[in-house]
Amino acid sequence: MIRRLTEADHTECISLLTPYAAENLFILGDIEAFGYDQPFQKLWGDFSDDGELRAVLMKYEKNYIPFASTAFDAEGFASIISEDQDFLMVSGLEHVTEQVEAYIKHPSQSRRKLYYAKCDNVEKLSLTNLKEVMNASSEDIPSIHELHNSIDEFNTSETVEEKQRNLEKGISRTYYLSLDGQVVSAASTAAENSQSAMIVGVCTRPGYKRKGYATKCMMKLCYDVLTEGKDLCLFYDNPEAGNIYKRIGFRDIEKWTMSYFETNYAMSL
Repeated sequence: MIRRLTEADHTECISLLTPYAAENLFILGDIEAFGYDQPFQKLWGDFSDDGELRAVLMKYEKNYIPFASTAFDAEGFASIISEDQDFLMVSGLEHVTEQVEAYIKHPSQSRRKLYYAKCDNVEKLSLTNLKEVMNASSEDIPSIHELHNSIDEFNTSETVEEKQRNLEKGISRTYYLSLDGQVVSAASTAAENSQSAMIVGVCTRPGYKRKGYATKCMMKLCYDVLTEGKDLCLFYDNPEAGNIYKRIGFRDIEKWTMSYFETNYAMSL
């Protein structure tokens, strides 16, 4: 049976999601931030015959994210999505999304897969020579924003004000290293919640690469987040980059998919 989730379902919902905190980074974070009933956010639960919650479907804006750790009613989730004329995307762990997408009536436009990795312990982290790595305050954000803008492969529309607001809300943090009067390397979190956080924005200024600066920022950032009892996760699409992350303790979960569908599609009844 599938029905809308409410605040009354919170304990059971969190009990299902928390053992997979990294995998459910977005769902957990959005529940903590916005709850169960907003114009832009809704959640459904799939319950077994004995009344146990076994799967969750979240809609945030035009994106649906399903999660299940066991067999679930994928066709039922797909029916909810298919009846929504204002959706664009389905994302999540590949083994879950592919079950749901098989039943979605809207035509698919494109699909992207990324490696999804997690880290839940500090065993492979080296904490030597990290004294120069600093934890950014709001006043440091303009310099870090300038670093991001100096790197060609970074394509972000996030403003200085948005970065400062996310830092102050506790949903992101940045560690950085300065040399020659400028920030030369940094690593950040995003979508932080009480259980997990995502690593983003790992970068080094041109001319300072291959000196281990980004690794130092990562080491300090990962250690501090992990010792708070949170799991870490990240996306990557370059296996070479993946090898770097694995050396400090990340391991692949599976692929994360992002599937886009045609909008304004009217199903024949």
